[in-house]
Amino acid sequence: MNYEIKASSIAGQDATIQIKESNIDFGTTSKTADSLPNPAELFLGAFAACMLKNVERFSTMMRFSYTKTTLEVKATRLENPPRMDAIEYSLTIYSDDDKLNTALLKKNIEKFGTIYNTVKLSCSISGTIKTVPNV
Repeated sequence: MNYEIKASSIAGQDATIQIKESNIDFGTTSKTADSLPNPAELFLGAFAACMLKNVERFSTMMRFSYTKTTLEVKATRLENPPRMDAIEYSLTIYSDDDKLNTALLKKNIEKFGTIYNTVKLSCSISGTIKTVPNV
């Protein structure tokens, strides 16, 4: 499987990533530091997207139902050399389904997530998965 994206920027302005039919603006200037995601936040966004995609994927394979998920991802950045050192996540799945085995889901996400596996080669990842009854 191969992937391709395009990105562009104009000097003194911010940048855009073009992926399929989507454009994602991101900050490269100090003017938008508080309003647009920076590259580190986009990186964490890709990590989160991988996890959420796998919840959907494994809901079919593991035959459980859910209404929604929420995910919080935090990272620690080191300065020298600049890199992510640790990522911590908290995934909440809203479900009343007794078939939802969170331990197995966590194992599957950790084993089969493309971004997850790429990231774990360079920094530590820890996290929890919990269920909350549907409201």
